[in-house]
Amino acid sequence: MLGLLAGLLLAGLPAEPGCPDLTRMVYVAAGPFVMGSDAAERRFAYALSSPAVREAAWFDAELSRRRVSLGAFCIHRFLVTHEDYATFVSATGHRAPGITRDDYLRQGFLVHDYDREVTPYLWHGGKPPDRLGDHPVVLVSASDAAAFCRWSHPDLRLPTEAEWEKAARGKRGSIFPWGDSWDTGLLNSAASGINRTTPVARSSSGVSPYGLFDAVGNVFQWTSSELEDGRRVLKSCAWDDEPGLCRPAFRHGRPAGSRHILFGFRCAGPPKR
Repeated sequence: MLGLLAGLLLAGLPAEPGCPDLTRMVYVAAGPFVMGSDAAERRFAYALSSPAVREAAWFDAELSRRRVSLGAFCIHRFLVTHEDYATFVSATGHRAPGITRDDYLRQGFLVHDYDREVTPYLWHGGKPPDRLGDHPVVLVSASDAAAFCRWSHPDLRLPTEAEWEKAARGKRGSIFPWGDSWDTGLLNSAASGINRTTPVARSSSGVSPYGLFDAVGNVFQWTSSELEDGRRVLKSCAWDDEPGLCRPAFRHGRPAGSRHILFGFRCAGPPKR
């Protein structure tokens, strides 16, 4: 809590008094915003991407660009951290983040090397890895994430895809949270060369119009929305992703029970009445 609050104060961004958690949440007013992508944005994204991404036509499944109207909501300014999640685990006895090698390989996707890349994020004795307390928690399923949100406040839950996207790109539908031009220095992606998660309050220059940190980059983020095949929608991109993926319009899906070192989350909910 104190680390996140310090990051908030350093950023000079005021907390919104209409939200359940005054230190961590931002308020997104009711009204329309531009969601999805058009052909021009997708061409731009492919131009920033590797041949493999272009050949797989990853961006063709994005929602078409259109105006969507939402009610007012609040959303966490920062991704939920290991430190946050440790408090939840200690208070509730909920399972700690983690996955066995066999279960990890059985998922059959995004298979980073278990011993070299996954084990640094494993908890031991119910405690987070050393020096990662202020990094986004990973290796949690969508249901784990939703349980944390409910525990944090009775009105909190995972954001819908539309809520997440509005908070991440603003009302006018910018290609990136900060505008329409790519800037490697404003997020943690493959282009930055860091090759791991980073503290959630680190990228203050790349915040979204509503003040979200890591609106893109660092880790993918669970939402409550589903694709037609039942997979859960994930938004954002992660620390090992190409620029074309790191746009609020990008979407992909994974089974809700998936746990991976690239998947984290933030919570959302209604303003206080």
